[in-house]
Amino acid sequence: MSTVTAPTYARTVRKESGGPGLLLAHGGGGSVDRNFGPVLDGLAARHSVVGVDYPGTGGTPRADHTLTVDELADELVAAADAEGLDRFAVLGYSLGGHVATRVASRHPERVSALVLTATFARADNRLSLVTGLWSELAGRGETGLLAKVLVPLVLSPGVLESLTPQELAETVAATAAVFPPGGGDHAALVPGADMRAELASLDVPVLVIATTADRLVPLPLQREVADSVAGARWAELATGHLLFAERPAEWEALISEFLAEAEAEAEAEAEGVTGATGAAR
Repeated sequence: MSTVTAPTYARTVRKESGGPGLLLAHGGGGSVDRNFGPVLDGLAARHSVVGVDYPGTGGTPRADHTLTVDELADELVAAADAEGLDRFAVLGYSLGGHVATRVASRHPERVSALVLTATFARADNRLSLVTGLWSELAGRGETGLLAKVLVPLVLSPGVLESLTPQELAETVAATAAVFPPGGGDHAALVPGADMRAELASLDVPVLVIATTADRLVPLPLQREVADSVAGARWAELATGHLLFAERPAEWEALISEFLAEAEAEAEAEAEGVTGATGAAR
């Protein structure tokens, strides 16, 4: 178990339901609002939700140092501490899948379940090259070129090809306009990343939600996540990388159903242990 200091990242908190804790780990270049906004109300209806914006996104200023996955994970746990959540599930999207896994490996006694969406066990050569280019173009301020690289990768083929030339140009321009200052710093965490050993060591219920029309993180890389975790559950959504924009209702339903099942199983197990202890006495 690692030591967690006071939180410094901006955070989103939705605890009105009083339900079990759920931490949100967003993707590179995203934020809690951008990646989870469409599903936040549904998740908060059943859970006490806490998420943080990584440096250079949302309400958190860009870092003046090189980021690490450890830092992102510990800041997320620090936010949970500040909000009084002792135990929680973690929902990770894209790079956030690595953050969620690191939370579980550094704080195993506190994590009840993991939902890993559109993520990867390791960055292969292709993903390393793409995210390395992302980091380099962001560092140069070449957001227009970066948008032309990423738009064809994050949209599903069906959505991409449905756009008229004018709509495509507008989509690229709009994407370039909203790149956060810290996105390149997040992308720099991807090349060469490998979480297979940590995934193999997990001892909590895990759901892997795959985005089957994803050109940024292709399906074989996502399949490798599930293959690395003993007993992992697998679900698929026919969408590109931005499933929160293309299939938010289905995504929220998969998350909620899995977490409800995991919570029910944990309660039944706890009751069985209590009953056995009472009988022994």
